[in-house]
Amino acid sequence: MIEVRNLSVERGGRPVLEGYDLAIANGSVVAILGANGVGKTSLINTIAGLLPPSRGKVYCQARIGYVPQLFDVAFDYSVTDIVLMGRARQLGLFGTPQQRDYDAVHRQLTMLGINHLAKRSFNALSGGQRQLVIIAQALVSECEVLILDEPCSALDYHNQAVVISVLDRLSREHGMTVLFTTHSPQHALEIASDVLLMYGSNEFDFGPTARILSETSLARLYGVEVRKASFDSDDSFTYAPLFRNG
Repeated sequence: MIEVRNLSVERGGRPVLEGYDLAIANGSVVAILGANGVGKTSLINTIAGLLPPSRGKVYCQARIGYVPQLFDVAFDYSVTDIVLMGRARQLGLFGTPQQRDYDAVHRQLTMLGINHLAKRSFNALSGGQRQLVIIAQALVSECEVLILDEPCSALDYHNQAVVISVLDRLSREHGMTVLFTTHSPQHALEIASDVLLMYGSNEFDFGPTARILSETSLARLYGVEVRKASFDSDDSFTYAPLFRNG
């Protein structure tokens, strides 16, 4: 379990988060939504141990894997090299990769369906392929909690579906706890057991997705009118903003 108790975070002397309290159960999938600048990245960075809190505590005994937003690397590393960097915890400061480390890389690339990219240059890949490679890098660290910062922000619909399916499978088949930030309520509806809506530095709602997500809560979150859109063919639905002129 991850416990966040009375968490406050400051950036540049300005409070970003104040008094956040959360209890995240093992094996759950948590979608974190909020407007730009509200503190989503600061929250997940603090939970991941990358940013110190100004007050409060984060309790997590599990190993954490972190996936940042898409990026390029300065050198022409292969996919295998990029994923192998995730073994730093196992290798130690001056360790060199052994066969077991390469086997671990192969397992994760195969599990994600991208082993055929192993020798390709990371920077030559599409956005969706690079996102899966960085997820493999996190998983090869043998993490039990996977934290992702807007994993679908730069991806087309197909690659969004691939990434969301992978996160769902990691939770259902491997019991992994997954936290991810997103601007898409649909992603939360698809796979999240729980949702955190961040309205401001000290205003938030957290709980089961079906209870927390609504037209009213999303309209408050983003400051625009939101409507529930149902599909005739089945019971599925989504939420969509209404942009009115005048």
